[in-house]
Amino acid sequence: MKKRWLVIYTIIIGTFLLACSTPVPTTSPAPSLNTPSVEAIPGEVEASEFMGKALTPLSLQGNNALRGTQTIDRSTYRLTVNGLVENPVSLTYEDLLALPQISKLIDLNCVEGWNFTAKWTGPTLKSILEKAGVKPEAKNVIFYSTDVEKGYSSLLLDYVIEKDIIIGLKINDLTLPPERGFPFQVVAESKYGYKWAKWITVIELSDNLNFEGYWESYGYNNDANIGGPAFKTR
Repeated sequence: MKKRWLVIYTIIIGTFLLACSTPVPTTSPAPSLNTPSVEAIPGEVEASEFMGKALTPLSLQGNNALRGTQTIDRSTYRLTVNGLVENPVSLTYEDLLALPQISKLIDLNCVEGWNFTAKWTGPTLKSILEKAGVKPEAKNVIFYSTDVEKGYSSLLLDYVIEKDIIIGLKINDLTLPPERGFPFQVVAESKYGYKWAKWITVIELSDNLNFEGYWESYGYNNDANIGGPAFKTR
């Protein structure tokens, strides 16, 4: 009798462990959480305060990735700006560094409930788009990344201009690490983190207001306004 109960107990425990180790299907795929490494470039020092506010250290910041860290070579990197533009352009990382740099104190709020405060530094998206000459019919800015080549996400052009949205080449005065989206992360202030695109290789100007990126195609709200609904309401 004892032997029988021992066999049953073993089966139950084995089934439990298998369930805990097997991904559970959900309506949206769970991203992998990368723990940021702090390997500063020689000469760089991480800022701990900006505009009188304490910054969250890079090592304590949350960070999601769909398919793990993407590696982009600084020397061969090219950012293409195309679509509804007068003159498609291809910019190197050095070209981005040469543009006027702006620093902003902005919180990144993840739809999962966590957030952090950071100093973001980089050029405005407007200064990049001006190089290509945006056509009047353009309404949407679509970002293509190395891990979602069909289009990771998008932001309305009016929002990009009105908010003076920047791309973060640096975070807390450190060059953006590979796991955080090098060469830059789109600093989509007032939007949930799934709009903060990274590992971007192409920016397309489009008139398609119905475009849905990776998370939006799984039901996340295309507006992504902090405090608003995380999922589509229709």
